Amino acid sequence: NTVATIHCCLHPAFEMAVRDDIIRKNPCHGVLGEISNDLGKNKGVRNALTLDQQQAFMNYMDGHEVYDHWWPIFMILLGTGCRCGEFIGLRWQDIDMDKRTIDINHSLVRVKRHRGDPARRLGVSLPKTESGIRIIPMLDQVHDCFKRIYEEQLVTGFNETEIEGMSGFIFKNANGDVLCEQNLNSAIRRITESYNMDEEVKAAKEKREPLLLPHFSVHYLRHTFCTRFCENETNIKVIQAVMGHKNFKTTMDVYAEATGNKKQEAMQNLSAKWKEF
Repeated sequence: NTVATIHCCLHPAFEMAVRDDIIRKNPCHGVLGEISNDLGKNKGVRNALTLDQQQAFMNYMDGHEVYDHWWPIFMILLGTGCRCGEFIGLRWQDIDMDKRTIDINHSLVRVKRHRGDPARRLGVSLPKTESGIRIIPMLDQVHDCFKRIYEEQLVTGFNETEIEGMSGFIFKNANGDVLCEQNLNSAIRRITESYNMDEEVKAAKEKREPLLLPHFSVHYLRHTFCTRFCENETNIKVIQAVMGHKNFKTTMDVYAEATGNKKQEAMQNLSAKWKEF
């Protein structure tokens, strides 16, 4: 979208230059189409952590003297598939611990800065799509994480931030404000860099190839959840409902990629049972 916007400015400017005999031809002719074709080659490819990478990332934080407090936060992200804005906007009233459900009914988004506003301001918005308004059942691990965070905040204090009349937000940063995408991405970068350094040393001692984590953003965790879900669920409508995908094709793209990676495993299982046929 950004490239298209810039193209809309450049193309008519160069057309005027051609008309005024400053240049012979418009260098913007056909460029946007070429870029669109290149982007189309990767259409449907989602970035997700492999199962080994996911386990390595979570296991490294669990019990770590520096990063352990991030473990429940990333477990909830990995266990719900929430978009970042939906996640940081969760309030305690959106959580039903008895029914074990999460009500996704709004999102926190960065709003346009006006004179007098602080450098960073968040506002309340509806989820990205109408399908984004949904109920997500909790995994047992997610339920335990919310319970852990609640018990910790009984001691440390709850988030008192108010945004456009909303309060009671669950997650908070070191200053007591709501988390933002930058907080989460910075934490991921620090954790992965620390893990990779430790893993390289450990692998060298054990004389094996290290299992290194890639550089990734918080949005990878949504794709990772969707991939794990697709690997274990065949009902596409259920996946679509939990993920809040408006477009059925979005769900199918992830499902096709996830199940494609399972082909080898499926064939091995079939081979083991072949003599029974």
